Amino acid sequence: MVRGQGAAPHGADTCPAVVIAAPASGSGKTTVATGLIGALRASGDRVAPFKVGPDYIDPGYHGLAAGRIGRNLDPVLVGADRIGPLYRHGSADCDIAVVEGVMGLFDGKISDPAPEGAADGSTAQVAGLLGAPVVLVVDARGHSQSLAAVLHGFATFDRSVRIGGVILNRVGSARHEQVLRQACEKVGIPVLGAVPRLAELAVPSRHLGLVTAVEHGGAATAAVDAMTDLIARHVDLDAVRALASASVTAPAWDPAAAVGTPVPGSPLVAVAGGAAFTFGYAEHRELLEAAGARVVVFDPATDELPDGIAGLVLPGGFPEEHAPTLAANTAMLTTVRELARRGLPIHAECAGLLYLTRALDGHAMTRVIDIESAFGSALTLGYREAVALENSVLFDAGQRVVGHEFHRTVLAEQSAAGWAPAWGWHVGGAAAKEGFVGGQVHASYLHTHPAGNPDSIRRFVSAAGRFVQRHG
Repeated sequence: MVRGQGAAPHGADTCPAVVIAAPASGSGKTTVATGLIGALRASGDRVAPFKVGPDYIDPGYHGLAAGRIGRNLDPVLVGADRIGPLYRHGSADCDIAVVEGVMGLFDGKISDPAPEGAADGSTAQVAGLLGAPVVLVVDARGHSQSLAAVLHGFATFDRSVRIGGVILNRVGSARHEQVLRQACEKVGIPVLGAVPRLAELAVPSRHLGLVTAVEHGGAATAAVDAMTDLIARHVDLDAVRALASASVTAPAWDPAAAVGTPVPGSPLVAVAGGAAFTFGYAEHRELLEAAGARVVVFDPATDELPDGIAGLVLPGGFPEEHAPTLAANTAMLTTVRELARRGLPIHAECAGLLYLTRALDGHAMTRVIDIESAFGSALTLGYREAVALENSVLFDAGQRVVGHEFHRTVLAEQSAAGWAPAWGWHVGGAAAKEGFVGGQVHASYLHTHPAGNPDSIRRFVSAAGRFVQRHG
């Protein structure tokens, strides 16, 4: 079969897509999406992997399966108008895209009153913005004939969302599969696959979700290979290809157009990586480079900073899992502290904030900010509509952004001598101040998406350029 044959019409030069959704979290979306990406790739397709929402972890597994970087599509963080262009950018030169949803199909940002249509940031909203069909992954455990009613509800709840097929997951037996297929036939939704229960596919998880693919190493590759084999054996790939479509007509997002004329001098920006700093969006590096920076990735646990850096990005991740190793690289801690004192532009986000504290769970960190941090007992999670309270290397005072908090660590204090708060917002009606701005450092728990705030990236690279002028 010719790839794409039988698919619904899609926008000119737009890669066709399927959106992998579910009635609820825990249904197996990541296993199915990752395995589908791998199976399509193994059969010869160039696959573009995407994840709905702010999640950094699933795209790592998608990337392993696809052999190309996984990307996020989050209307809350970047605006609904950028979803199509970012999709076009991330799927260029691909045969098919697989978009893994978030939570349940219609779950998204909670608002009061509830929205008329799909919730902001929901899988349903993104499917609509792409004009792509939804493949519903149903956890078959406990389901029988009543599955027909569940599917009927999802198919009719919002007629603008097209349920193009079902993948039955964790099917118990051949008889169980037969009954479930009959239920799907009753409501006219085709079954694209029936995947048996296999406990050995479980990927280790921790307090924020799966262990990242980088940390899981060879075991992550083995897990992705197993998912690929499972889906290749139990899902009709030709049916998935025939279903795939998209109707995006907006031009592809262009990082160069987003940031404008590059900053002269090609300042060198170091971006932390390694096992402790794994949370970042692909568009961040693309924007840094488009703004004129040369980008080098380093591991704060094992490396030295390259000579001549003019800016430092410390992204999110799991430093609490690697605090002893980070603390052992005392030369790096000293170098970062000295560079911060000299006015090096530093963008520290979540894990990066923790790295700048005095200590994390009793392990010495850089001491740039004189407070302590530790693993906490509760998860802090949610979108924040924030306003910048101070001018910084990233934002002007008064600038409004939408960001996302996602951490289980806490700070011993919310303020420190010599530092101003970075952000102000309201949670549950209560005003909050968060983060730290001082000198050329911006440190905060708040994750922002660079594609939603490209001016902040140009501003940062400009500050790096000025650092070079001052210090040579």
